[in-house]
Formats: sequence, structure tokens, C-alpha cells
Amino acid sequence: MEAVAKLKSVPMSARKMRLVVDLIRGKNVEDALDILRFTKKEAAVWLDKLVLSAIANWEDKLGGMENADDYDLYIKTIYADDGTMLKRFQPAPHGRAHRIRKRTCHVTLVVENATALKDGADAGDAVEVEEVEDAAVEE
Repeated sequence: MEAVAKLKSVPMSARKMRLVVDLIRGKNVEDALDILRFTKKEAAVWLDKLVLSAIANWEDKLGGMENADDYDLYIKTIYADDGTMLKRFQPAPHGRAHRIRKRTCHVTLVVENATALKDGADAGDAVEVEEVEDAAVEE
């Protein structure tokens, strides 16, 4: 099972955000949180909150009774896209104006458990795969 968390209109360029996003892509959730807490970039603070939100979304989707520490959660997908851009002007010499672009970005994060759930859709899928493997071994 997977859960999604989105962060919209972060007042930072997507290029700066991607530097930190690339550090945690595909990592285990605990490892990703450790990496973010020791990264000296402003984007790490935003992403730390986003990962915690994704974990909470996963627990809530599961019914609220389960704890995420019992499962092997990892970051399946994470990407940063450009958001809206505020356009301003800065006075320049000789009566000119220079354009200033204040960029924003949107970040999407998908968290999934690496092991199958005990009872649920993912556990049923795992059983079907095992049955197919057993049939191939018997032949």
C-alpha cells in the first residue's frame, strides 16, 4: 500500500529543492529522515515535514491502528516541479528595469511498504506470486 503527500508553493526554486530530493529518493524512511536532519540546506526542513506527513498519511490510510515503525517503509517516488512565479521589477540605471522572478515549487512524495501486509490487498498479491513460483518449480 502506498500513501501520497504533496507540498505546494514552497518559496524556493525547484532546482535548489532537487538537490536535496535526490539525496533521499529510494531510501528507507528512517534513513531519509536522518539524512534530512543532518543536511545544511533550507530544503531539508521542508522535506523533513513532508516525509513525516507521508508517514502519517500511510498510517491513516491503513486504519490508524497500525504503527509505521513495524513496517519497512521507503520513498517510492519523489519529485519537485516548478510552481507559480511571482514577477517583480528592480530599478536599474538609465531608467531601465530588470525583471526579478521569485520562483516556487511543488513537491510530491509517495511512500510504500517494502514488505507485504499481513492481511490486505498487498498480502494477497504476495501469495499469488508465491503460488506461481511453486508451479514453475514443480514442472
